[in-house]
Amino acid sequence: QVQLVESGGGLVQTGGSLRLSCAASGRAASTYAMGWFRQAPGKEREFVAAITWSGGSANYADSVKGRFTISRDNPKNTVYLQMNGLKPEDTAVYYCASDSIRWRTFVPTSSLPYEYWGQGTQVTVSS
Repeated sequence: QVQLVESGGGLVQTGGSLRLSCAASGRAASTYAMGWFRQAPGKEREFVAAITWSGGSANYADSVKGRFTISRDNPKNTVYLQMNGLKPEDTAVYYCASDSIRWRTFVPTSSLPYEYWGQGTQVTVSS
């Protein structure tokens, strides 16, 4: 069993920055890839970014490349999403998720391989 708790969301103006955190507890969280997804009202959940268990490789959605950075601190069992240059279209509930397979050497960009999900944190970007 894994518990994921997101924090760091809030209201920010266009061009601003936020850093989301996802604290994991339970199984050996540091041995699983972690991902961030988001869901805007009336839209499907979409992939944002993901990072391998070691932190050596990451993948990003085209819409956030160059603006968002995913990182992890394994001793703290925490994954971060640094979001810069925020736009109104980034407004959504952001979820972190833990992969279902240990030691995966690539990062899944579909939601299906992710086994555990946090409760989400709201990010609102005003224009």
